[in-house]
Amino acid sequence: MADSNEMSINLVVLGRTQTGKSATGNSLLGSQDFESHWSPSSVTTRCSFGHSCRISGVMRRNGCELALHVRVLDTPSYPHCALSKEQVRDTVRSALAYHFGEEGLHLALLVLRADLPLCPDESEQAIQFIQELLGPTWKDFTAVLLTHADKAEEAGFTEEAYLHSASSALLSLLSSVQQKYIFLDNHKGTIKDERAVVLRKLSDFIRQNNYKVLLLKTSKE
Repeated sequence: MADSNEMSINLVVLGRTQTGKSATGNSLLGSQDFESHWSPSSVTTRCSFGHSCRISGVMRRNGCELALHVRVLDTPSYPHCALSKEQVRDTVRSALAYHFGEEGLHLALLVLRADLPLCPDESEQAIQFIQELLGPTWKDFTAVLLTHADKAEEAGFTEEAYLHSASSALLSLLSSVQQKYIFLDNHKGTIKDERAVVLRKLSDFIRQNNYKVLLLKTSKE
């Protein structure tokens, strides 16, 4: 924090190819820092870092409004079309230590598609990867972002109905992270329009975690 009226929140986005990781990062920053487009293969091959301008009207602490600075690390997908698990893990681990090694990480955002079912193997793979990156307290510092929620709405699902019908793998994952999840509507740029709403929810998660940060090691275990 630069002073008592300002706060930076440090985020990393993780997920599979074409879930909308980079697009989500851009929406959180209100920019086009990260390359994002449809592709039959993995688009992101290296970590990229972006930060927002000063944002007001989103977060309060001890009754006072805070000026918010959002810092986002975009990462290669896992599984990746061209990189091994070890290559992705080591690349992300190194970037986390470089960008957030001093201040710590507030939240890892696991990006999943709401319009695709989460199967047990995929969930286990994602959890194992996050555990290797963040360590045993990963649950306290992970939230799930469900993109393409507009597809679920078009199919007639409310949020409550969606969760009632969701796979046991997704429900178990949400339970593991203490129900820290957000639905994102990808239709007609709605994510950008609802940026303040999403940031407010993320700020609530951070507050519920008592503003704790995950301190990242600079070397492999």
